[in-house]
Amino acid sequence: MKIHIVFLLSIFMLFCNAQNETDYLTKNEIENDLKFLGNILQNQSSYQGLHGFDYRKDFEKYLEQTGGTKIAKSDFGLFLSKTIGKIGDRHSYIKGYDLSGTLYLPLSFAPFRDKVLVLEYDKVNKKYAFWNSEFPYLKAINHLPIEKILPKILPNEQLAPKSSYSLRAVRELRDIETVFSILNIDLPNPLAITLTNENGIEKAVNIKLVPDDNKAYLWDERFHKKNFFLQKEQSNDIEIVQRFFTTKDNIGYIQIVDMLSKDDSPTFFEFLNDFMTKVKEADALIIDVRDNGGGTRDLIQELAGYFVHPDSVYVVNVTRQRGKLPLNDELKKDLHNRYLFSKDELDIREQSAVDKFMTSFEPMYNLDNDKFSEYHYYIFNGQKISKDKYHYNKPIYILTNERSFSAASILVSTFKGLPNIKIVGVNSDGSSGNSQRFELPNSGLRGKISTMVSFQKNGKILDGIGTEPDIKIERSLDQIFLKEDYQLNRLLEIIRTE
Repeated sequence: MKIHIVFLLSIFMLFCNAQNETDYLTKNEIENDLKFLGNILQNQSSYQGLHGFDYRKDFEKYLEQTGGTKIAKSDFGLFLSKTIGKIGDRHSYIKGYDLSGTLYLPLSFAPFRDKVLVLEYDKVNKKYAFWNSEFPYLKAINHLPIEKILPKILPNEQLAPKSSYSLRAVRELRDIETVFSILNIDLPNPLAITLTNENGIEKAVNIKLVPDDNKAYLWDERFHKKNFFLQKEQSNDIEIVQRFFTTKDNIGYIQIVDMLSKDDSPTFFEFLNDFMTKVKEADALIIDVRDNGGGTRDLIQELAGYFVHPDSVYVVNVTRQRGKLPLNDELKKDLHNRYLFSKDELDIREQSAVDKFMTSFEPMYNLDNDKFSEYHYYIFNGQKISKDKYHYNKPIYILTNERSFSAASILVSTFKGLPNIKIVGVNSDGSSGNSQRFELPNSGLRGKISTMVSFQKNGKILDGIGTEPDIKIERSLDQIFLKEDYQLNRLLEIIRTE
């Protein structure tokens, strides 16, 4: 029995040691992985080179610095994340490497008016509050000004819209060991932080770092909304689905937390259509896509059937696909699944709308005709999409924020500027790219890059720009504290007074 226990303990210790060992890569392995990735970027990536960034210079410099030494896999992964982040492809990433992350701050952080709020979470009342009401803002960590830290801690988000980056970066300060690992700075414990108030008066505090079990609650509105992280089966549970649809004071409200597929979520789409019938005479309608991380375009198409007049045809999104020309059937299918079609695939009425649209369309990038397909268009054709629907011609408000991403940002962009529709909230985290995944052969690092460039109606791309609201409403302190949904309440006030 004792021998058996000793044997099991030995295996356990070997496993732990193996888990704690750092994975290293040789220069030859790194060089081969960079060649592999370089080939992908040269032949598949749709965004590389658009902003003038040449990843090859970073690759060459990294190889020179490597010399004959082995490089930790985590260091290589971090380098690639920083490099990929400079391309401007908001769907891109590098995964499969670990950074130090066992110590945390017992504080939460949230962005507010270009400052960083220091918060604590009341578990009993499920609300946030100032950690220090006299000195509510974070000025510095380890004597480093916060404005020097934040731009560096999310390497793959470097070219995100300003507000989107700020939201993500500020929240990540809680995971301070990971942050310092990215900054390549030794982490002291206790850690000195500097607080400040509205008048610029500072207060220095030493904070004892804590393990995972004692870390602060991450400030994130999504975690405090019921059923926000909708599971696939929940989108077909009528008791859950109906919670996303309400009517009050003759104003309809639809919360869309995920850009669901019509095939996978028939119950949600059925309820949506039933709800639209019920709110036919409503004074106004709100579509809330705040914090929606994307999915498919099916909900855009479904809602457009009600929002677009049957006699109208609009070009709402223009794209070009990277790939060997002519495009193969698989890439064409990817585009068609996004309701994107080349001009010769459209009917005469749609082609006429395209011709009229293109006379004034000025894309911010002129893409290489040898590398990119012809334009593909997302068309709202009222005759086709309004079948079995009615035209809702009352005011429609799309409520968006810094985390409205991918297909959710497409929803915001495509509806912006259409009759009766206003975008409300803050700038969306625009992105649209038809992504492809890959794995590097030596390091095993996994990644993703976009293969499509997507333009908004104004000629700007979505990635790194997003879509500006027609009516700007930012969070209040009470919304950050989870005491109210200020953005929604303020919108309701605006609707009632118009």
